[in-house]
Amino acid sequence: MAKRKKESMRASRNKLLFVMVLFALVWTALLGRAAWLQLFMGADLSRLASRQHLAAELERGERGSIYDRNGNLLATSVEASSLYIRPVKVKDVAGTAARLSKILGISKARLIKKLSSKSNFVWIKRQLNDRVASKIKQAGLTGVYLTTEYVRLYPNNQLAGQLLGFAGIDGNGLEGLEKEFNDRLAGRKAQFVVQRDASGRRLYLDAMGREVDIRGKDIHLTIDSHLQSVTENALADAVRKYNGKWGAAIVVEASSGDILAMANCPRFNPNIFRTSSPDIWRNRAALDIVEPGSTFKPFLIAAALEHGVATPEKLFDCENGRWKLNGKYIKDSHKYGWLPTHKILRYSSNIGSAKIGLELGVQNYHKFISDLGFGHKTGLPLPGERKGLIRPPSKWNEIDLAAGSFGQGVGVTAVQMAKGFMAIANKGVAKPLKLVQFPRSGEEEPPKRVFSEDVAEKVLSMMREVVQEDGTGTRSRISGTTVAGKTGTAQKAHKKGGYGTEYLASFIALVPGYNPEYIVFMMVDDPKPNHYGGTVVAPAVKKIMTETLAYYGKLPEKRSKTPVMAAGHQMYSEMPKKALKSNSAHFDVSDDKVPNLTGMPIRRAIEILVQKGFVPRLKGQGMTITRQLPKAGDKWPEERNAEMVLWVSKES
Repeated sequence: MAKRKKESMRASRNKLLFVMVLFALVWTALLGRAAWLQLFMGADLSRLASRQHLAAELERGERGSIYDRNGNLLATSVEASSLYIRPVKVKDVAGTAARLSKILGISKARLIKKLSSKSNFVWIKRQLNDRVASKIKQAGLTGVYLTTEYVRLYPNNQLAGQLLGFAGIDGNGLEGLEKEFNDRLAGRKAQFVVQRDASGRRLYLDAMGREVDIRGKDIHLTIDSHLQSVTENALADAVRKYNGKWGAAIVVEASSGDILAMANCPRFNPNIFRTSSPDIWRNRAALDIVEPGSTFKPFLIAAALEHGVATPEKLFDCENGRWKLNGKYIKDSHKYGWLPTHKILRYSSNIGSAKIGLELGVQNYHKFISDLGFGHKTGLPLPGERKGLIRPPSKWNEIDLAAGSFGQGVGVTAVQMAKGFMAIANKGVAKPLKLVQFPRSGEEEPPKRVFSEDVAEKVLSMMREVVQEDGTGTRSRISGTTVAGKTGTAQKAHKKGGYGTEYLASFIALVPGYNPEYIVFMMVDDPKPNHYGGTVVAPAVKKIMTETLAYYGKLPEKRSKTPVMAAGHQMYSEMPKKALKSNSAHFDVSDDKVPNLTGMPIRRAIEILVQKGFVPRLKGQGMTITRQLPKAGDKWPEERNAEMVLWVSKES
């Protein structure tokens, strides 16, 4: 019995010893393996892990959007796939080239040349459509990669085309506001490491390992899409009707200086900028220097009144329409004798204006128009804005002063003219123009009094006569509302010297004529057969003023608040909420179900979503909605930052 007990204890000790030895061997093996992995294989394994969690992907963040003053979308970005290769990772050059050639329609020889490159990175094709991108993914070719880029999209096509400008294939702004605000709008380039979380979602990290947002920032303009559309259509009608070469127009809110519309003709569609010439891209409202002609005369009259060299009733001999000064003839369109100052402006006498200018003197006149901003940039964020052409006083002779008094021999831009008339509308106080609501400029020009309130009212009174009496601007009258205005018919300088047979027709209007709230300036280059500003431009300006007052509910007569559209014109604007109320017959935004947006133009679909407080993300290329998320019939998301996606296509 004792012997069996001893044998049993010995067996137990042997088993325990065996287990201890076994565990010791296992732990020794594990520790050895860990040491091997850490000390000898650590670097290689770290690289392998990085492939799962860290990837040096080529990607640029989405470009920021551009909105009008009402939050309507003017420029956005749509996701698109682009194809690139890393030749060093391509194993089967010939086979890969053959597959890609069949999918992309690119010659096999050209692809073999790229695939044989010694470069680490080669673009194959940018901004593919969804169908082609899907085929590339399915092919699963080694060394061939797809990356997400963004195609710039302008949902309203030609609306404010020259003002907005455009961005190139690399996402950099090349013209207009896209260029001026490129640093803000451009998505940051993902040249740093992209980290993936456990679900495979990408996190963008900077060099310090901090998460960053690579999306560009948005900008909000003072432009109103509705009034922009109205202004563009009225301008296009005038240019087409009178066979003009080009035209420009600007609408300003007088009290704030906010530019509500800045139009150019011919129109420009930034979606297809490659098919247009730089001459069409040109924002002539800010870049073209012109001799304004008689629309400049109110500034002369204001200067003369301010310096006491004229009163509204002071008489000047207008020489029966023809006057010789230092061997040069100055002419009027009609034979006027003695006219008081207010009628010199009403009838637009060049001779009377010249005589007022000569009494005023070069120094006084030059300083006055300089204080109004002529000869200086307006400070608007417009690439290439011109400062005009106002020569130093020492370079003016008597003829120069006489001509400058009626707007010849001085060079100005449309935006400068609008800024100058803001001083008249604001009782003699010059204010800056504004084009961007957000972000606000850090340095803003402070208001400055240039002439007295009394002078401003007298000039306004004379400008009301131009329209309401028997002046040159009667075609701009609006029933029930006073209008202050001035016509301009400037003879254009000839390339060989002197003046030729071409004219620049223009009209400036301040409405209402008492305490003006809006300023409208328009000019049309070389109109034919009629070239008078009162005939060519004044009716178009009237149309803009009427629709502006109606839109803001300030027109005495009951009128439609929708844009005036000439036959054949496309409605480009992203309709503001005021106009949308009458444009939502098929969709009640108060409904709790998401409507079916498929088949709609992108502009209309965005209008519906924006009314509900959502800004959608766009995928694909084109202008027609083909798919949506959330689906039609789903409940509206409760969270305002919920994902809303629209897939677009060129197919209608």
